[in-house]
Order: sequence, then structure tokens, then C-alpha cells
Amino acid sequence: MSHNHHTHTHSLPDASGKNKKVLFVSLLIIGVYMVVELVGGVLTHSLALLSDAGHMFSDALALLLSLIAFHLSTQPFSQQRTYGYQRFEVIAAAINGLALVGIAVLIIYEAVDRLMAPPKIATTGMLVISILGLLVNVVVARYMHQHSETEHNINMRGAYLHVLGDLLGSVGAIIAALLMMIFGWWWADPVVSIIVALLIAFSAYGILKTTLQVLMEGVPAVVTLDDLNQVMLSVPEVKAVHDLHVWTITSGWNALSCHIVVEGTLTVSQAEQLVLLLEQKLLNHEIHHVTIQVETDQHHHAEALLCHLQHRYDEGHHH
Repeated sequence: MSHNHHTHTHSLPDASGKNKKVLFVSLLIIGVYMVVELVGGVLTHSLALLSDAGHMFSDALALLLSLIAFHLSTQPFSQQRTYGYQRFEVIAAAINGLALVGIAVLIIYEAVDRLMAPPKIATTGMLVISILGLLVNVVVARYMHQHSETEHNINMRGAYLHVLGDLLGSVGAIIAALLMMIFGWWWADPVVSIIVALLIAFSAYGILKTTLQVLMEGVPAVVTLDDLNQVMLSVPEVKAVHDLHVWTITSGWNALSCHIVVEGTLTVSQAEQLVLLLEQKLLNHEIHHVTIQVETDQHHHAEALLCHLQHRYDEGHHH
């Protein structure tokens, strides 16, 4: 007896509409202030302001990309794309992470150049624009944190980290402006820029590490194979579990496939009831999409015998 049983719980946590609204409002605010900072950076000759404007530009792109990802994720499944466009959300987050790394590298490159010959900076204008930038970023970050899934959705988290990085940039620009105004330390502008760039790179590392794990179909961080194996073996009818695979399709949607070995006396109806029970147990462990193949112990031994015979044939053929 060998049966495939599938659950197709394609309904994801319905938060994409809320996330899209938050992203759209945040994009409008950041887009407007990005222009203000860019003009201010050029007029005051401040790298800290220009780098912050550059980071805001990447924020705008990141939010736009995230918006597109959420829109695509609502598209229906098709014959060619059986999971729809759910993975694009993860790809968007990966692109955002790479963009953060690129911005950090550019800021450091320009800052090192300015350390050699620090330019004269209009510190008062720089301070005013930086304070306004900080207020804008605090408002946007707070709005995103309170009204969207910044913790559980990888795409939303990537966009949120862009805004937090920007907030740090504004704080850095304020500190640099004050140091230059009080002590005349013109080198403070590029040094603060480097520190902010390193913090941006660190947040990018976290995003890239998470997205790479998903794209490589690694085991989700919320579970372990041993735990899931024990959950299934805790059901008396399940004698063994093999070919166990667990991966993430997109944020908040984890999948599992495996073979379970049961006694040969189990009827088809009993096997179906067993699979339903396992699905419920696995759902409590953050597994939302389950595919289980049920095998009897005779089938399992037959498979092992076939593998053994094939191995012996291969060895003889080789010699």
C-alpha cells in the first residue's frame, strides 16, 4: 500500500493589502524628502547628507520593489507557476539587501576620499536638514512598525531595515554637523558616514543571509528536522519517517514532504485519518503545506531490497 496525501493550504496570512498601503504611504513621504535632502546635500557640500539622500533613493526603490512583490504575490496560480509569484517577495528582499551593500560600499569609497581633503561644509543648513530627515524617518519607521508585518514578512522587513538605516544616517549627519560647528572637526562628516555605512552593511547581511536560506530551500529557522521527525513519530501508527524535506515558499508559508512507514494492516481510510492528524500536529509547528506518502512496512522493506540488489548489480557491472 502506497498513497500520496496532500494538503493545499494556499491561503496565506491575509496581510498583503495592509502591507501595500503602508508601503505606498511610506514611499510618498520618503520620495518627497529625498529630493529635499539631495538639494540640501549639494548646497551644503555635506557627504553625510548626500549619502543619506542616496540611501533614501534606495529606500524609495526598495519600497517600490516591495510594492511590486506584494502585487505579484496576489496573482493566481497557473499551470506554469504552481506557487504563483510568491517567491518574488523573497527575491525582492534579496535585491534590497544587495542594494544596501552597494550603497555602503559607495559611501565608504567617497568618505575615504574626503578624509584626505575634507571640504568646507555649510554646517547650519546641514544640521537643519538632518533634523528634518530624522523626524521624517522616525515617523515612517514608527508607521511601518505599527501597521505592517515588519517582523514576520521578509519583504516588509527588508523595506523597514532600509528606513531604519536611513534613520541612522540622519542621526549620523546631526552628530557630524554638531562636531563641525562646535570643534571645527571637518573630518567628522566622512568618519560618521563610514560608521553609518558599516551599520547599513550589517543590516544588509542579515537580510541576505535569510533570503539565501529561503532561495536555497533550507530548513526554516522556526523549526528543526529532529523536532518534526519526533512530532510524527509520536503518533503510534507511524513506525518510521524518511525522505523528510522542509523548506520555505515565502514569508509565513512553510512546506514539508516526507514518506511515513505504517503497519500493513492499516486501511486506506485509516491512512487518510492518520495523515489528517499529522497535518494538524505539523500546523502547530509552523508547517502550512504538507505532502505525505504513506507506505507499509512491507513496501519499505521491498524498497530497501531493491536498493540493495541495484547496489550489487552496479558493483558487479563496475568490476
